[in-house]
Amino acid sequence: MFAVHLMAFYFSKLKEDQIKKVDRFLYDMRLSDETLLDIMARFQAEMQKGLGKDTNPTAAVKMLPTFVRAIPDGSENGEFLSLDLGGSKFRVLKVQVSQEGKRNVQMESQFYPTPNEIIRGNGSELFDYVADCLADFMKTKGLKHKKLPLGLTFSFPCRQTKLEEGILLSWTKKFKARGVQGTDVVSCLTKAMRKHKDIDVDILALVNDTVGTLMTCAYDDPYCEVGVIIGTGTNACYMEDMSNIDLVEGDEGRMCINTEWGAFGDDGALEDIRTEFDRELDLGSLNPGKQLFEKMISGLYLGELVRIILLKMAKAGLLFGGEKSSALHTKGKIETRHVAAMEKYKEGLANTREILTDLGLEPSEADCIAVQHVCTIVSFRSANLCAAALAAILTRLRVNKKLARLRTTVGMDGTVYKIHPQYPKRLHKVVRRLVPNCDVRFLLSESGSTKGAAMVTAVASRVQAQRKQIDKVLALFQLTREQLEDVQGKMRAEFEYGLKKDTHLTATVKMLPTYVCGMPDGTEKGKFLALDLGGTNFRVLLVKIRSGRRSVRMYNKIFAIPLEIMQGTGEELFDHIVQCIADFLDYMGLKGAQLPLGFTFSFPCRQTSIDKGTLIEWTKGFKATDCEGEDMVDMLREAIKRRNEFDLDIVAVVNDTVGTMMTCGHEDPNCEIGLIAGTGSNMCYMEEMRNIELVEGDEGKMCINTEWGGFGDNGCIDDIRTQYDKKVDEGSLNPGKQRYEKMTSGMYLGEIVRQILIDLTKQGLLFRGQISERLRTRGIFETKFLSQIESDRLALLQVRRILQQLGLDSTCEDSIVVKEVCGAVSRRAAQLCGAGLAAVVEKRREDQGLEYLKITVGVDGTLYKLHPHFSRILQETVKELAPRCDVTLMLSEDGSGKGAALITAVAKRLQQAQKEN
Repeated sequence: MFAVHLMAFYFSKLKEDQIKKVDRFLYDMRLSDETLLDIMARFQAEMQKGLGKDTNPTAAVKMLPTFVRAIPDGSENGEFLSLDLGGSKFRVLKVQVSQEGKRNVQMESQFYPTPNEIIRGNGSELFDYVADCLADFMKTKGLKHKKLPLGLTFSFPCRQTKLEEGILLSWTKKFKARGVQGTDVVSCLTKAMRKHKDIDVDILALVNDTVGTLMTCAYDDPYCEVGVIIGTGTNACYMEDMSNIDLVEGDEGRMCINTEWGAFGDDGALEDIRTEFDRELDLGSLNPGKQLFEKMISGLYLGELVRIILLKMAKAGLLFGGEKSSALHTKGKIETRHVAAMEKYKEGLANTREILTDLGLEPSEADCIAVQHVCTIVSFRSANLCAAALAAILTRLRVNKKLARLRTTVGMDGTVYKIHPQYPKRLHKVVRRLVPNCDVRFLLSESGSTKGAAMVTAVASRVQAQRKQIDKVLALFQLTREQLEDVQGKMRAEFEYGLKKDTHLTATVKMLPTYVCGMPDGTEKGKFLALDLGGTNFRVLLVKIRSGRRSVRMYNKIFAIPLEIMQGTGEELFDHIVQCIADFLDYMGLKGAQLPLGFTFSFPCRQTSIDKGTLIEWTKGFKATDCEGEDMVDMLREAIKRRNEFDLDIVAVVNDTVGTMMTCGHEDPNCEIGLIAGTGSNMCYMEEMRNIELVEGDEGKMCINTEWGGFGDNGCIDDIRTQYDKKVDEGSLNPGKQRYEKMTSGMYLGEIVRQILIDLTKQGLLFRGQISERLRTRGIFETKFLSQIESDRLALLQVRRILQQLGLDSTCEDSIVVKEVCGAVSRRAAQLCGAGLAAVVEKRREDQGLEYLKITVGVDGTLYKLHPHFSRILQETVKELAPRCDVTLMLSEDGSGKGAALITAVAKRLQQAQKEN
């Protein structure tokens, strides 16, 4: 028993001594966490360099865009071919992807050798050989005369400008085929395949093996956004935000970046980490000075690194009693599979003895322990370096997403990772230590990168097909110049119908006289009350106008109009309005004051004088009974009487559009048009009295409230109305009415977007085909969301957040599509508005007999004010359709309430002038 203890003690002492000896000799290969964090920071800096346009040319880590923009979503379908060129064997694969409610992939593959004379010979021979193998495979599998999409896994650094193209930057590993560097490998293969007349293959994607790994794993786990290979070579790729990739146009979405991290340190960034053994290995390699990070990590080099160390230790008399064999002097005699075998948990020492004996050495027990420890240090350093670079990528992902904690999956592949018994465990442990704020799942890629190439191809063909369907929907909203000119012409014709006595009653654009016959001239003065009713809020204002200096001071209070009042009786509505006026007068201390009042009433009214307005019909969600066909001023006077607390002199009832024109006209005498692009849409302008057949007299001008929202109610613009417009109309409070308004105003644009999103989701093009309850709810997609989503400053992550608030769980790709839909709908709205405005400015130019007209348009409304692109597109459209008019769009700062007071002031001034006459 004592002897056994003694033996165990002797053995553990021996082991301890040998380990200490090796540790001393390889001291520089042991990396502390502090050093790893430093390497991690260096790699982050290198990534940044590689992504920058100016710094990329000199960056060692090339950060190549792959043009892979989407990962599998499970809806991929069809038959695909895949080739994998880049390792010791070349593989052809047929992949059948089917949905069947679950992700299902069936594969058939065949390996072909890659003889040295082919991979180091002439480039054209290499691609001819690949094409011959593909033809052989298709013949064997009965695939000839079938047109199939193909994905090519090409495991060498390539610069891509699109998914199906790649310029070879340099060969790595053992490949050295002549005449390929600097050329497009897809073209080379396509040319070789043309020689086989009986195969019809379309190369849709060129991918790096690392990207293939990412895609394979992402098919099984949608959280996967990093791919890492630790095999013959080593590399990593990950999904980067487009806004960070200077080398590619566009900021939307994400793209997979092939880091080519094997070259990390080629610029000297790792000189303090590299050892004498690394330098010796590099000098004896096919590409000295290149791929220095890879040479410390990958399977092609780990065995050689161990051989160099063992030889040096033997020379120093630390191993094999100083004896060296010719095999130990021979490059490549120790391979990575030997290193893995020597590190096996139980049989490792026996394997070590066998391997060393095969090398012509006579190892002692102590030698075997020492050699095993050398292998451990070399492979442990490899895992440590990999972990540091991977931790840098994970940190970048977390920061990109602005998360305190990241949950993600890393797809793994490569022989070292697969066959080395300790490697995965070591790598995982170090990564988790370096990035404690990332929850990382490591997923082994079962069928390798070739399946990944097929998945990229499947995704590419899915995206292609989906893109076609999405473009088909968006095309419905793209108006041509001819269509816009047609809208302009028809609007102009409707103006004429509305102004003429005979056709006025049947005209869709009502062209209502407002009896506002003058613009402010700067002499107006006094205190005026103004009311502003036109949406869910009601404003009461006190406006003080001082003459001469065009100075206006305003005090106002906003009151809500509850839905039950908007849709109750007329009496209730006007009693509520008078209650609000009473509160305001109290608040301002004006209870007994007899003030002139202007009433902005933003609904279609037929006027017979400036203080009479008969409501034609409610719009914008109002439905109060017993109002249509009644004079609104009389209803207000009745309500004031019922209250019996104060009396007001109601001088004018005006539309909000007229108020907007007056407000801007007070500052710019050139302003003769008012435009509202907000909850509703309308326009007014100063018309020559001679053209207004509905009002007596030919002298001077009068403001016409066009009520253009009803344009198209006679079907004249049905050719540009889409199925979505019709759906919105059918679900509205006034089907068949205000058709132009429903295509141009804030109250409806969000609803149009919602209808499109529902349709795209039903087609399986959005939100994984799942229509949320919220999305089914009318009015959920408010127009303010369009403005937010289309903001240039808003990254896609924020778009996703807005969609999440709406109960829509969107991917990055979904967010891009939603943004495009919003853009198409709002662009069309602005263009249609622009076509209407072009019709009126051209009319004003012709009426005045001018070659060239300079005019200002006063504009108000939330859509115009808040939408990031509406005003620009509106202006561009007017310029295009009315080139002989110089149109200035002036934003009305104080809105239509101030306008009502100004109209009242102008009316008072004109009344006074009449009295004096």
